[in-house]
Amino acid sequence: MMEQPNLSYIHSMSGGDIAFEEKLIAIIKAEFPDEKQVYYKNIAAKNYPLTAENVHKLKHKISILGLEKSYEIAVAFENNLLEGSTELQDDFESILITITNYLQQL
Repeated sequence: MMEQPNLSYIHSMSGGDIAFEEKLIAIIKAEFPDEKQVYYKNIAAKNYPLTAENVHKLKHKISILGLEKSYEIAVAFENNLLEGSTELQDDFESILITITNYLQQL
């Protein structure tokens, strides 16, 4: 079973500041769809160096959403892309789908 996104890390960073939490969640909700779209564009174009940069950006959001195993997959996938390999692409894209579904519920 795939791990589920959560707000634990955001809660621990905020020190109980609800306005800070809401602002951070709003930023993630605004940036994630655009970053995901650019990722899909670059992977489809087989531009692996740029795709690796996209994964690098996305992995920070993966981490903030408490997805520790998914973060490690993203790190490995980023390294694979830098070596010209798309190994772990399906796993990474499953993570993107999970996050998309989670953000739609927030």
